[in-house]
Amino acid sequence: MSQILLITSSPRATASYSTQVAHALAKNLISRGEGSTLVVRDLAAEPPQHIDDSFVIARNTPPEQLAPSQRAVLELSDALVAELKAADTIIIAAGMINFGIPSTLKSYIDHILRPAATFRYTEKGPEGLVQGKKVYLVLARGGIYSEGPMQALNFQDTYLKVALGFIGLTDIEIITIEGVAFGPDAAAKAVNAAMEKVSALGETVASLAA
Repeated sequence: MSQILLITSSPRATASYSTQVAHALAKNLISRGEGSTLVVRDLAAEPPQHIDDSFVIARNTPPEQLAPSQRAVLELSDALVAELKAADTIIIAAGMINFGIPSTLKSYIDHILRPAATFRYTEKGPEGLVQGKKVYLVLARGGIYSEGPMQALNFQDTYLKVALGFIGLTDIEIITIEGVAFGPDAAAKAVNAAMEKVSALGETVASLAA
């Protein structure tokens, strides 16, 4: 049995292209993998609190020295880290906002990048502690940022790959939905192309599991 964690972050809810494609991917992977379960975390519906000074202090305090109030500060972070570690496959859906990711997703990352919990420093440098998982990034963009003159302004998948890689999540596959701001026809074409890739990924997973 495998567990799929689906993380959505768009404030557009079901109208979001990234959310639509990510849900289709999750459904496809579940249908192909016998006994798979799905956990959904909607960061727009339940935005994680932005970290503050109390979080930073608690995060850097040894567990055995935490006061009850500090344990409460870390409660959400602990839950998010446990949820992440329990997953075998992780799907993250995000639309590009001002060249980057939604603030809710950035806050989520601030909660899961924790020393001694998801990474540690060694004599050879930082080491990720969340390994052996497959990650799919489903990313929507109004323009074209995977190539051409706007590529240098893409801080969406570039940031996500660095942040996730830092905690050991390096097996990352990206599904892009680009050019959706160029009109209904362009948006439909981008979504259809992404859905075709979703179908192909599901077939690949099925063949690997056979």
